[in-house]
Amino acid sequence: MPLSQATLEQLKGRPIGRILVKMGKLTRDKVHEALEIQKKKPGFIGQILVGLKYITPEDLREGLAAQRGMHSVDLRGITVDQEALKLVPAEMANTYKVFPVSYAKEDNLLTVAVTDPDNFQATDSLKTLMGFNIETVLADEKALESMLGKHYRQTEESVGELIQEISGSGELSEFADRGESIDLDELIQMAESNPIKKLLNMVLMQAIREKASDIHFEPFENEYKMRYRIDNILYELVPPPRHIAMAISSRIKVMANLNIAERRMPQDGRIELTVGNKPVDLRVSVLPTLFGESVVMRVLDRSNVSLDLEKLGMRDDDLSLFRQLTHQPNGIIIVTGPTGSGKTTTLYAALSELNDVGVKIITTENPVEYDIDGLIQVNIRPEIGLTFDRCLRSILRQDPDIILVGEIRDLVTAEMSVQASLTGHIVFTTVHTTDSPSTVARLLDLGLESYLIAATMEGIVSQRLIRKICVKCKEEFVPTEEMLMELELTPEDVEGKVFYRGRGCEECMNSGYRGRIAIFEIMLLNDELRELIMKEVSTNVLRSEARRLGMRTLRETGLLSIYDGVTTIDEVVRATVTEE
Repeated sequence: MPLSQATLEQLKGRPIGRILVKMGKLTRDKVHEALEIQKKKPGFIGQILVGLKYITPEDLREGLAAQRGMHSVDLRGITVDQEALKLVPAEMANTYKVFPVSYAKEDNLLTVAVTDPDNFQATDSLKTLMGFNIETVLADEKALESMLGKHYRQTEESVGELIQEISGSGELSEFADRGESIDLDELIQMAESNPIKKLLNMVLMQAIREKASDIHFEPFENEYKMRYRIDNILYELVPPPRHIAMAISSRIKVMANLNIAERRMPQDGRIELTVGNKPVDLRVSVLPTLFGESVVMRVLDRSNVSLDLEKLGMRDDDLSLFRQLTHQPNGIIIVTGPTGSGKTTTLYAALSELNDVGVKIITTENPVEYDIDGLIQVNIRPEIGLTFDRCLRSILRQDPDIILVGEIRDLVTAEMSVQASLTGHIVFTTVHTTDSPSTVARLLDLGLESYLIAATMEGIVSQRLIRKICVKCKEEFVPTEEMLMELELTPEDVEGKVFYRGRGCEECMNSGYRGRIAIFEIMLLNDELRELIMKEVSTNVLRSEARRLGMRTLRETGLLSIYDGVTTIDEVVRATVTEE
C-alpha cells in the first residue's frame, strides 16, 4: 500500500535504517547488526541489509524513495496510461531514462518514473521542453529499461510523421488564415499545445544529436521553413504547415522566458538544458519580419567543444608560434576572422591553458559563451551602458594579469586595450578582418595611432573553419586542371600528391563532409614589421614582408590540409576566397 503524503513528510531525510523500521520492513536489532558489519566492512547499509536477506531490493527502493520524499512504483504491476505515453516522445524518454506513469490534465501534472532519485536534470528539462508540472516516482532500473523497450521501440516517430499529425490536428487548424488577429489567451493556448511541444522537443533533440550549431524557424508568405546548420551548411527539414508558425515562436518564447505578447520588437533569450548529462545552452533570437517572427536558436553544446589548444587543428609549428604569443609578459594578441570562424573557441583554449591559481584572468564578452572555472567573466550589456570600454576601466582596478576583450569595434575600446597592455597586462581580443595584415589597417581606420599599434601589438592570428572529408566515404580522386587553377596550381606543382574527396553517404547526409577543423595564419610582430606599421605602409606591403619573414597564409595552410587528406580543394577555395 502506498505511503501517505504525511508519512512521506515524516520519513524524508531520515537515515535509511530508521525509515525501514518505521515502514515495518525490519527490526531495530537487525539494523544494529548491519551497522556492526558496516564498521568492519564499509558499504551502504541498505545493500548490507539486502545481502543479509533481511529486506528485498524492492523494500530498499521504497525506503530510498521515502528518504527523498518520493513514492516508489513497481512498473511491472501498473496499467500504462496511454495519454501520458503519447506526451513524452521516445527520444526524450530514452535520453533522460524516464517512463511516464500518469497525466492529470486539470493540474497539467505529469508523473514520471526514474531510477535515480537525484535525476533532477530529467525533471528540469521536462519542465522546460514540455511545460508540464512534474512529479517523480522511483522505479527499479531493470523494470524501467524493460518498459522503455516495450513501449518505446525503435519505431520512433520522425519529424515528418509528427508534422503530418499536426497538419490534421483540429486543435491548431482553427488558427489557419487568422493572420495577426490572435489574442493573448489564444497565443498561450497555442504555446501549450501538446503537438507543438512534442515537435519542438523532437527538433531540438535531433539538432543536438546531429551536432547542429543553429536551428532556424523561418516564416515566408506561403510556407514555413525549419532548417539546421551543420558544419556551416544549412539543411532543410520537412516544412510544417504555415499556420503553426505563431504557435512555434510562442512556445520558444515561453521556454526562453520572453514576452509572448510582444510581436513587433526583436527579443533575445536563453534556454538551459541538460541532455545526456551534458550541459547545452540555446541562445534564442526572435526577429519580426514581413510574414511573422523569424526565430534562430544557437546551440552551444559545451561537450561538443574542445577548449584544448592541442585539438584545435593547429599544425605543430603554428601551435609553437601561438604558445610563444600567449606566454608574452604583456601586449595585445588579436584573433581575427568572420563570424562563426571559431575565434572564441581559440581564445578560450588559450585562456584554459593559461588558467592557473597564480594568474587572475578577467573576460568581457557579449555574451559570455563558455562558463569556465577560475575565470572572472563579465557579460557586456550596452542597453544599460555596460560597454566594453566602460567595463575595461573597472577591470584595470581589479588587479588582473590577463584580460579578454570580446571585440574591438571602436576607438575608445582600442585605446583602453592599449592602455591595459602598456600597464603590464596581456590583452586577448578579436577584430573582424579578412586576414592578419589587414587588421593593422582596420585599427588605423578606427583612429588608433600607428606608434601605439607598433608598441603594443605582439601578434595577429587569422583563422577560418573548413569542413573535413567524411571518413566513412573518403576516396581518392584526380583533380581537373580547372580545380587546380582555382588554387593557382599547375599539374606539375602537385605531381606525386594524392587528393581525396567524400563520395557522400548516410553518415554525412550525402555531403561528403563530417566535422570541421580550423586553418590559421599567424603574424608575429618583430622590429621590421613594427617599423613598417609606424610608416603606415599599405596592407599589401605589410603582407609581403610578413610572408618574406615566414608567415604562412591561410591559403597555404589550407593547401597543406589538402595534401594531408583532411579536406578538399573546394573547401579551401571557399574559405580563402578573399585572399589576395
